[in-house]
Amino acid sequence: MLSWLFFLLIAFSLISSIFLGTLPQVSAAAINECSGAVSFTIELLGILCLWSGIMEIATESGITQKISSLLYGITGRLFRGLDKKSPAMKSISMNITANLLGLGNAATPLGISAMQELEKLDAYSDTASNNMILFVVMNTASLQLLPNTTIAAMRMAQGSASPLDIMPAVLITSFISLFVAVLSVKLLSRFSKRRYG
Repeated sequence: MLSWLFFLLIAFSLISSIFLGTLPQVSAAAINECSGAVSFTIELLGILCLWSGIMEIATESGITQKISSLLYGITGRLFRGLDKKSPAMKSISMNITANLLGLGNAATPLGISAMQELEKLDAYSDTASNNMILFVVMNTASLQLLPNTTIAAMRMAQGSASPLDIMPAVLITSFISLFVAVLSVKLLSRFSKRRYG
């Protein structure tokens, strides 16, 4: 479905540019943006590799276990049926920590790892468990004590004099979105026939 949607968008753009006489500009923009996309992908790949390595170091040194224990008062109540020493809980705790610090790109490999571990614990492999749904919702509507470093860097690149002045708005919207998201999952899970985990 998405392939057809992209095809239609590209076809519409090309046909429109022919009629409007802007085909050279569209061609130049496509070539420039393709190289920009490759550069951006390489930058993201480097960040993902860095934080995946940090996660391995944190796991081997026992830091993930300590963070998991610190957050278990909250995560233990939210993610029912998960042991605080389980790999899933460790990955969830590290993902939450990365989001709290505004390290959005760092949270990605940790989130993937958490979902893989939750899937191993799931007896119903064809559908997502309530814990998996809750984790995705929390990860999407994450609370950030510090603004996303990527957004701050982009604002600085665009000439913002104070790229971190969005912090109050980020804190308020993050808290409200996370609260509403978790509350919605908890309420809707009551209608689900499946148990947590």
